[in-house]
Amino acid sequence: MGSRKAFTLVELLVVIAIIALLMSILMPALSRVRKQAKSVICQANLKQWALVFSMYTTDNNSYFMNGNVPKDSGYYWDGGDGGGMGSWWFLPLEVYHKEKELRFCPMATKTYQDGGQVPFAAWKTTAPTEDSGSYGTNGYILNSPPELDYQLGRPTIDNWRTINVKGTGNIPLFTDALWVDGWPEEYDQPAPAEIWWLDTIGVDEMRRFCSNRHNGFLNGVFCDFTVRPIGIKELWTLKWHRRFETNGEWTIAGGVKPTDWPEWMRPFRDY
Repeated sequence: MGSRKAFTLVELLVVIAIIALLMSILMPALSRVRKQAKSVICQANLKQWALVFSMYTTDNNSYFMNGNVPKDSGYYWDGGDGGGMGSWWFLPLEVYHKEKELRFCPMATKTYQDGGQVPFAAWKTTAPTEDSGSYGTNGYILNSPPELDYQLGRPTIDNWRTINVKGTGNIPLFTDALWVDGWPEEYDQPAPAEIWWLDTIGVDEMRRFCSNRHNGFLNGVFCDFTVRPIGIKELWTLKWHRRFETNGEWTIAGGVKPTDWPEWMRPFRDY
């Protein structure tokens, strides 16, 4: 009988080593592809939100929601501190979308309470109802009633109220976020760490939008209903409200230095 041909132990080890080497080369590439795919899905979600906000403003003479939530709606909340809750945009938009999955960026689907880790975590409100998501609204879009100087604990003087203003392509509307909404100022300090989460109403609320979910970027809808990636440092150059200084201290024009940024933000693109 002829001799049986087979791999030797050394040959098997060489094959295994080659496969392991190829896997080590391919895995990071596959990981990048998966993240890019999720970023594309995130932008697709936000295009749906752009349509939702567009339909709402079309039906309301180009105005955004006024922030009033009926007491008998099941969404009303007054925690006693004037802070309010994100239901000010949940409720008015409900008739334009039914899929609550649209509230989630695919990079952040698990809430903090369920073990999600910043920045890949979703928020969850607990009062008056449990709602969750990982996108948030620019609070300055509110069309607050004219007799109110303050609403949801914030001054209303700078609110945009309508899409019929100049520069809508630089006014954030709805973005990746660590909380349901936010009212940023140009002097707000950046988060000291990428995993930061310690929310305080009225203090450094730009941090609510510093969500590094897309490799130095987040995705957002603007008030002209376009969708695009936003650099983390670019947040300070956007026109969040009517008097927001887009060349403030946290911009190149304002004189910010690379060492001024927290270490986790230094590798990101400057603006």
